[in-house]
Amino acid sequence: MTVRLDDLDRKILVQLQEDGGQSLDDIAKAVGSSKTPVWNRIRKMREGGVIRQQTYLLDAEALGFEACFFVLIRTSEHDAGWQGQFLKALNARPEVMEAHRLAGDIDYILKVRVANARAYDVFYQALISEVKVHNVTALLSMEEIKSTTMLPI
Repeated sequence: MTVRLDDLDRKILVQLQEDGGQSLDDIAKAVGSSKTPVWNRIRKMREGGVIRQQTYLLDAEALGFEACFFVLIRTSEHDAGWQGQFLKALNARPEVMEAHRLAGDIDYILKVRVANARAYDVFYQALISEVKVHNVTALLSMEEIKSTTMLPI
C-alpha cells in the first residue's frame, strides 16, 4: 500500500521524529493545523506503514553501555541454512543494535553496544560458538560524532 504524503504529513512526521511523546495539541500547533486532522493523518500513516512504531530513545552510556563496536564479518557460507542460523543468533542477542548485509569484501556489519571490552569478548565468543564465520574484525568507536534516527524528510 503506497501512502501519498503532502507537506502537512511531512511536517507531522518531522514533529514525531523530534519527539514522539508530544501531545496531539502540540503537534497540531507546530504544524499549523488542528488536533483531529493531525490524528487522522497519523492514523493513516500508521495503517500505510509509514509509521512503524512509537518508541523512546535511551542513553546507552547513562545505562552503562559505554562501548560501541562495529563488527565486520566475512563468511565462506552463503546458503539459506547458514543465513537462518546467523539471523537466529543475531536476534537472540540484544547487544546487536543493527545488522546489515553488505556488497563488497565484507559480508555483514554489526553495531554492538556493550559495557566494555570484556563484555564484547563474551558476545564474540558466544557468536562464533554458534555460527561459523571466516573472519571477524571488531572496531571500537572512540567517539560518537553524530547519531540520529531522524530521516531527512
